[in-house]
Amino acid sequence: MVAFYSPGEAVRRSGLSLDTLRYYERIGLLDRVARDRSGRRRFDDDDLTWLGVLVCLRETGMPIARMRRYAELVRGGGDTIAERVALLAEHDAQVEEQIRTLRVQQEHLRKKLAAYRETLAAGKEAGK
Repeated sequence: MVAFYSPGEAVRRSGLSLDTLRYYERIGLLDRVARDRSGRRRFDDDDLTWLGVLVCLRETGMPIARMRRYAELVRGGGDTIAERVALLAEHDAQVEEQIRTLRVQQEHLRKKLAAYRETLAAGKEAGK
């Protein structure tokens, strides 16, 4: 039996806002969401899995246009796997570069913190 989730439950499980769910549906990132007889959205486990992919892509900085292209490729079926690999590999390389940049920046912050902590410790010792 297929489990269905209300939009509120999909929000809770995905971590996205209701506005983001609606936006993703409107721009084609999330399609074919089932509806009940009253027209309310009903999300299933496949929808939630796909939302998890979208969250990952967005949180790693993929632009919406690239996310849309990826969604189009996924909907294109098995013939698009090579293109999906290329798109994700390119994104992975960009994420790797961001991580390297952040590590360098983090090292700078840590050096500053160490210097300030030394200054504070010296000041407290001088004040004794």
